[in-house]
Amino acid sequence: MAVVDGILDSTDRKTTGEALQQALADLINLGMLAKQAHWNLVGPHFRSLHLQLDELADLARRHADEVAERAAAVGFNPDGRAATVAAQSALPTLDHGDVEEGTAVEVVVDALFALIRTLRQAVADTATSDPISQDLLIGVTAAVEQQHWLFRAQR
Repeated sequence: MAVVDGILDSTDRKTTGEALQQALADLINLGMLAKQAHWNLVGPHFRSLHLQLDELADLARRHADEVAERAAAVGFNPDGRAATVAAQSALPTLDHGDVEEGTAVEVVVDALFALIRTLRQAVADTATSDPISQDLLIGVTAAVEQQHWLFRAQR
């Protein structure tokens, strides 16, 4: 890791920025997915899952903000525009309309698993380019893995 005047060199900034950008796109998408399910959820366990989805959306937004601010701090412009998120994130989506509880759980579990893969790759990619960003990504990964466990337990 080379540092120039306290800022990552261009190669490390690019590597780190790209890893953070992919995590950002997926975190923003996860937040939108959680809210879409939250708003359209139906089923006998509505209340508990409705609240859990809201908590997931809050977690995704909070971590997206941390990731975006870290990208800016290392000199990489984060991009959270809808078109960018749609182009960069490969998380599963929900159809428009009512979302049955079982469908919501399955889609969220799949989305969390996809995000975990993204985050673990970002952790690996930043190991030598920026251990500070790597540390942030490790914390985000731990939080997302916990959510994966909590949603998976509802299958």
